[in-house]
Amino acid sequence: MVSFGRRGALGLLAGGTLGAALPQRPARAQAIGTLREEGPKALPEFALTDPEGVRREIGHFAGKGVVLNLWATWCPPCVEEMPALDRLSALLAGDGILVIPASSDRGGRAQVEPFYARTGIRNLGIWLDPGSAAMRAFKARGLPTTILIDREGRERGRLEGAAAWDGAALLADVRRLCGDGQKATEPV
Repeated sequence: MVSFGRRGALGLLAGGTLGAALPQRPARAQAIGTLREEGPKALPEFALTDPEGVRREIGHFAGKGVVLNLWATWCPPCVEEMPALDRLSALLAGDGILVIPASSDRGGRAQVEPFYARTGIRNLGIWLDPGSAAMRAFKARGLPTTILIDREGRERGRLEGAAAWDGAALLADVRRLCGDGQKATEPV
């Protein structure tokens, strides 16, 4: 996870790089962070920009589970987990659970779109978190941070750091916390 604490800022000022301290591990490693189940607790107010450029409040997703991933293209652990989030989105397509990667990149869509093309991301929309508003609302300590939201619009879990989201254990946790615990019989 890329942290925004004092220590991280001092490392950058001293000439360090964000990726230098990351451990080397296989691309499909399990989570570095641990999924913490929380709540259920109310969500803070926030809005994202959807793939069509429309501002969407959290109420827009009522009745659907949401895997909200706060990330940026300049964040090495975020980049590492993005293919797994893309596969997770495909696995959840019939479950009524949305995977929403909310980019805090200052370049917005113009920065994220070429990243998706270059890395082969096909199942995720380009969602933006202008000014890192969602990141601040959730009091995220760094990137990536993933919030699991149930169908009633409540936070149920959080994972700070990169994860193999398409792994069996995390997939089961997502379905249990964001959905009804079972695969839907009809697309939502």
